[in-house]
Amino acid sequence: MTDIITYTACRQLLQMLFAIFFFHASEYILALAIHGSSVTLRSLLISKNYLLAMILSLVEYLVEIYFFPGLKVHWWISNVGLAMVIIGELIRKLAILTAGQAFTHLIKTYHEEHHKLVTHGVYRLVRHPGYCGFFIWSIGTQIMLCNPISMVAFALVVWRFFSERIPYEEYFLRRFFGSQYDDYAARVPSGVPFVK
Repeated sequence: MTDIITYTACRQLLQMLFAIFFFHASEYILALAIHGSSVTLRSLLISKNYLLAMILSLVEYLVEIYFFPGLKVHWWISNVGLAMVIIGELIRKLAILTAGQAFTHLIKTYHEEHHKLVTHGVYRLVRHPGYCGFFIWSIGTQIMLCNPISMVAFALVVWRFFSERIPYEEYFLRRFFGSQYDDYAARVPSGVPFVK
């Protein structure tokens, strides 16, 4: 039993660490490639709240593997989470590559000359594929760890964040692009469940 727990813990924790490292490193590298020297460490998207959430998910994992090791040995659940991490990562990176300079980590409150409304590629399917990808990725990390409490918490917290951020961002997009954005928003879903 100890060997299974040790192997399971190592596999799941290494996958999680790699997922986090790859997500943030690739975000930073893409931001640097697209936006050049104006990119700062803020492009790593690591905040105090994010760090706290990841630490709490690790604490949940360690407590559960010690007291309830049977929760962590469901390979198919862990593999579903891994698939979600990969899918979320791909959707987000496609969003960044498709939007190019129009994709920024901070919401633009003024219209820049190079800022164009992107409605092709993955943006034909959802208006906010970057948010959609992160939503899937973040929940997937917790399913990959078989963390039931963090999975629910991540889903609720990330959904709430985007349910507030999307209307705020779209306020400015409507100011920049007018009826062109209204038409686009009317026919393409946001990409985050229950957020119009």
